[in-house]
Amino acid sequence: MYTFLFVLLILDALVLVAAILLQSGKGGGLAASFGGASSAAESVIGSRQAGNLLTKTSWWAGGIFIGLSFILQLAGSRSRAPESVLDRSFGTAPAAAPPQPAQGAAPQGAAPAVPATPAAPTPAPAAPAPK
Repeated sequence: MYTFLFVLLILDALVLVAAILLQSGKGGGLAASFGGASSAAESVIGSRQAGNLLTKTSWWAGGIFIGLSFILQLAGSRSRAPESVLDRSFGTAPAAAPPQPAQGAAPQGAAPAVPATPAAPTPAPAAPAPK
């Protein structure tokens, strides 16, 4: 459905561009608003003429474009649920152990390794029995 609406949006954009580019210029442009070409009331407010086919097409295509854009924005945001980084589970430990540093060489600034639990006391070797 999303792809179909997106294709419609692209086709509507092409119709809108064609309808706008094929319209004849009204003359004056921005300069007419400031009295450059003609200061008649029609040039400030705009002439009151019946809209021809291209004018109606551009208005309809613009409205459809805005409507389709809004629908696609809603459809695109609802397809993906927000996901937190904290919800992701951590992967299992790597199969191979990381390389061990050379014996006696500790990384700079590293504290000496201390076991998390104290080692169990080893029994003292038995003294040989006197003869």
